[in-house]
Amino acid sequence: MKLRRCQLELAARAVRQDALGEVRRIAGVDVSSSRFDPARMVHAAVVVLAWPSLEPVARAAVSLPAPMPYITGLLAFREVPAIEAALAQLPEPPDLLMVDGQGIAHPRRCGIATHLGVVTDLPSIGVAKSRLVGQPASPLGEAPGAMVEVSDRGEVVGALLRSRARANPLHISLGHRVSLDTALHWVRATLRGRRLPEPTRAAHEWAGQARRAAMAPPSDAQ
Repeated sequence: MKLRRCQLELAARAVRQDALGEVRRIAGVDVSSSRFDPARMVHAAVVVLAWPSLEPVARAAVSLPAPMPYITGLLAFREVPAIEAALAQLPEPPDLLMVDGQGIAHPRRCGIATHLGVVTDLPSIGVAKSRLVGQPASPLGEAPGAMVEVSDRGEVVGALLRSRARANPLHISLGHRVSLDTALHWVRATLRGRRLPEPTRAAHEWAGQARRAAMAPPSDAQ
């Protein structure tokens, strides 16, 4: 399939070592959609936080028709066009992307964080809420901060991170121009007592607001 071949080509271009400069602006990226939306819109949100204050300094949201239905493993082709449009609205590019989704922890090593990182050439990290591929090397501890590497077909593709007590772990994977160790560093550094790191938490909220606003029925003019 053409899209799967494209993923393999993008994966081959992904840089798995650190190739990022000073991090002063971290962008959280998330996309919201509704299966009940007859227009099949995707609502992409980007929220930029200053480091180290984690104060919001810019945000953008774009709603576009989905170019294709949801297919497991091909999510990026559905969502990246809207994300790129949102990134283009920012006053300046961020230094690091933190994407709600997988990086190389993907059957073809090209989840949405890797796909987006390669096509924009921005350092990127995948911060997913659920597993796509891979098995942990050992059981994950219950204490906040516990971490265990995840491997798929003999290759380390990410890590499970317990970000908060009694919460399901996060699935962290490098996307592009960021090593796994550095990805874990930035996720830990941006946690503020919640399950999600602040950049993706803020993007998740903004994406939800964008979806609700776009789907709200028009008010009657008086």
